[in-house]
Amino acid sequence: MALPVHLPTRQNCPMPTSAQPLAPPKLSAPQKALRKLGLVRDIDLALHLPLRYEDETRIVRLRDARHGDLVQVEAEVTHSEVSFRPRRQLLVTLFDGSDQCVLRFFNFYPSQQKQMAVGARLRVRGEVRGGLTGWTMMHPVVRAAGGDLPASLTPVYSTVAALPQAYLRKAVLAGLARADLSETIAQPCLDQVNQLASWGLRDALTFLHLPTPDVSLSQLEDRTHPAWHRLKAEELLAQQLSQFEARREREHLRAPPLVAARGGLHEKLLSVLPFGLTGAQRRVGEEIARDLSHVQPMHRLLQGDVGSGKTVVAALAAAIAIDAGWQCALMAPTEILAEQHFAKLAEWLSPLLQERGQRVAWLTGSQKKKARGEMLALIASGEAALIVGTHAVIQEQVSFFKLGLAVIDEQHRFGVQQRLDLRKKTAGSGGEAREPHLLMMSATPIPRTLAMSYYADLDVSTLDELPPGRTPVVTKLVAAHRRDEVIERIRSQITQGRQVYWVCPLIEESEALDLRNATETHDELAAALPGVAIGLLHSRMPTADKKQVMAKFTSGETLVLVSTTVIEVGVDVPNASLMVIEHAERFGLSQLHQLRGRVGRGSAASACILLYEAPEGGRLSESARARLKAMVETSDGFEIARRDLDIRGPGEFMGARQSGAALLRFADLTEDADLLAWAQQAAPLMLTRYPNLARLHIERWLGGKAEYLKA
Repeated sequence: MALPVHLPTRQNCPMPTSAQPLAPPKLSAPQKALRKLGLVRDIDLALHLPLRYEDETRIVRLRDARHGDLVQVEAEVTHSEVSFRPRRQLLVTLFDGSDQCVLRFFNFYPSQQKQMAVGARLRVRGEVRGGLTGWTMMHPVVRAAGGDLPASLTPVYSTVAALPQAYLRKAVLAGLARADLSETIAQPCLDQVNQLASWGLRDALTFLHLPTPDVSLSQLEDRTHPAWHRLKAEELLAQQLSQFEARREREHLRAPPLVAARGGLHEKLLSVLPFGLTGAQRRVGEEIARDLSHVQPMHRLLQGDVGSGKTVVAALAAAIAIDAGWQCALMAPTEILAEQHFAKLAEWLSPLLQERGQRVAWLTGSQKKKARGEMLALIASGEAALIVGTHAVIQEQVSFFKLGLAVIDEQHRFGVQQRLDLRKKTAGSGGEAREPHLLMMSATPIPRTLAMSYYADLDVSTLDELPPGRTPVVTKLVAAHRRDEVIERIRSQITQGRQVYWVCPLIEESEALDLRNATETHDELAAALPGVAIGLLHSRMPTADKKQVMAKFTSGETLVLVSTTVIEVGVDVPNASLMVIEHAERFGLSQLHQLRGRVGRGSAASACILLYEAPEGGRLSESARARLKAMVETSDGFEIARRDLDIRGPGEFMGARQSGAALLRFADLTEDADLLAWAQQAAPLMLTRYPNLARLHIERWLGGKAEYLKA
């Protein structure tokens, strides 16, 4: 019987006899490890499903074993010795009546030698390997023979140090026994799918933790067993319920209705822009303007490929907010990107704002105290109508006069708590607190299946048209041993008056990874291209130095910029026509596409060279080959995103760690599209007709994570 594993709580600790509060009880190493895995509630333990299974339900005769099989045998020890050739090892010979097998241990203790003394009868489990000397097993699991065989497969769980499988198994089974697994899906919803009605949640979980030996292992491993269907459906429903609930909650919130004045800032900005809008920009601009005019807060994701013109759409939205008498804040993840936005927005809007006695403010963490104080005063007074900056925009000391619109660029690169903090900057001081409208922007297009699932509570606008004048970028794969040819290509581009990026994955030499670094590459190019101004840019440089390097490259004074991925987004130098990405096999597909987007921004023919290097004597990994192949075959950001999703899976694609979102652990959006469609239909029905069940279902599956989905 599984032993209950209780984590200490205040309820089961004795009360102190004095007024001095007791320090919280110390946790044992396994208890700390459970918390590290996020296994705090009984339901967390119940949902911690096995990675794989071991079959300890039967004994195999050695004569029936095959090379490479994982088998369990019962046999008697006929010989045991410690050998010192070629290294110290314990060799134990077993005979089960049909054949013999040698167990080999390189790490062993005296207690193990005693356990495996000659004459002892053992039950041994391991991989058998055949050879000239017969069967061998390396470091098998050994216990005394006898006792009943298990009736079910033995689960093997993902774990961490200080948490042995035996302890974790007991903890999981105890949590499963204690967990409230009563039905939280309404019967009419279950009846829509036959497999769901035939498997209760407790039945499904019990089966997956302790499957019977006759089950198809392939069905367990590829998650096609009906018990898996039940779990996937439950998880998808919880996600859809939380998304629909978030959307409904926002319907009760109030934001300031923002409408552009006739002949006001919005119209003036349109008239002074040095280019015409694309059809997609006009369509998306109208969608945003429509949202801003409502009292329900806008919660819209603006997605578009690299160079599709998201910044001007954001500027037009800001103009509407300012026209209506409110402030707009734009937040970017890096100072370089924030400064690029500031430069563009100030160029377009500053002359128009000056006529109104207003200005564009700049706010970052690296500002001097005096300059920062001036900016904070302008923001608090309302003189700063548009505020552009990094995460400094959401710090506690920032007090907005009337914040009506918040724009977050590259939203996936912000922690979810930061996005929530920006939304909590209430609009207006003194009067009724209102929610600001929220526009999130991403240059990483979201595949449709992800938008249906992770962004079900958002309105999504898509810029699917590039502005005229963008030059297609030719992408070439080049092996690292042809490095000299690449340098000659750079020399040719410089001769034609063009500029070049060279991107490296590391700043300095690393013992862990044998990759060329930015500093070394900078020195190498300086030696190969004498007289050519070559800049070096990386994230560890002081902010002032980074600004100076970027200013020289933007002005054309520097012709080659050696950089880390700090230039991934936001850098706009139309004269740059060649991008070299070193060790391209080390970069993610989305990141490669973003980097490639730094060239082809002018009229000159542009190229991106992906320098790759296979491991010594080996080949690139499957995923690395798939990424590089995708880069060569397509420049369409949406196709890139689809392939990236296929390669990495949704959890990695969405940035699970930084987002805080409750990403799918069990369901697969491609394989389980039918269950996702069911969940999308069932969620509104549950919220409307069975709200109590819906609340219990969200709490069971998401716990405190549901709040994060509102960001």
